[in-house]
Amino acid sequence: MSKEGGPTDAELRADCARCFGLCCVAPAFAASADFALDKPAGQPCRNLGTDFGCTIHAELRDRGFPGCTVFDCFGAGQRVAQVTYGGRDWRGEPRSARQMFDVFAVMRPLHELLWLLTEALRLSPPADLRAGLAAALAETERLTGGDPGTLLATDVDTHRAAVNSLLSRTAELARARDGAGADLRGATLVGRDLRRTTLRGANLRGAVLVGADLRGVDLTRADLTGADLRGADVRGADLSEALFLHRSQVDAARGDPRTRLPERIGRPAHWSHLPLAPTRTVRRR
Repeated sequence: MSKEGGPTDAELRADCARCFGLCCVAPAFAASADFALDKPAGQPCRNLGTDFGCTIHAELRDRGFPGCTVFDCFGAGQRVAQVTYGGRDWRGEPRSARQMFDVFAVMRPLHELLWLLTEALRLSPPADLRAGLAAALAETERLTGGDPGTLLATDVDTHRAAVNSLLSRTAELARARDGAGADLRGATLVGRDLRRTTLRGANLRGAVLVGADLRGVDLTRADLTGADLRGADVRGADLSEALFLHRSQVDAARGDPRTRLPERIGRPAHWSHLPLAPTRTVRRR
């Protein structure tokens, strides 16, 4: 547990060594630019080893599985494997396999909410809002501690809607500190050249930025909750103070040594293979 009484960073980060390859079995894959094959839900990926590890982990991008490299369960996998099921795996107890996969589908969004709430509390919201966030964090933690039957009966959508209201208010206040920017939540910006667009303090919640050109763009206090950054070019961009930026989003984007990131998010190894872009961050107010 963290000093706030909530989960630690480690508990909200995938630890594949303590999981049973749940993300390689439970969800379905569709052959696409993200996955090199079709895989039905509940069927193990052909690359899953007997030890529950990926047999091509070091070559996922080269072998056509970039979608696997940017997936993060927010620690839900090891929670289901080691806590909910006490270390019992789906191969050893095949009769529990379907239930375990369904529980994972509930646990993952709950763990994502835990991460979002933890991030929101780090933004130093006013006392009343902080109390609401702390209460939502405690309730979400309570839900994750249920047994399989209780978890499967959880109305995740209703709980998420209540939490999202608190998260939106927190982000709005944080964005307003420097003057809130453009409202582009849910916008489809696929492949758009946004280098001359002012995005400092922008609301980009759920925006689709696949392949967008964000070179040199200042994203300080821009709300990136759920923004799709697959293939987005963030070379030279400033993401160091972006709101609700997750490491999986960074992994999905294309950056370089000049891309500024939050200290807690490491620079993806595959970025070192990308050429430098002749851009500089332009701060717009």
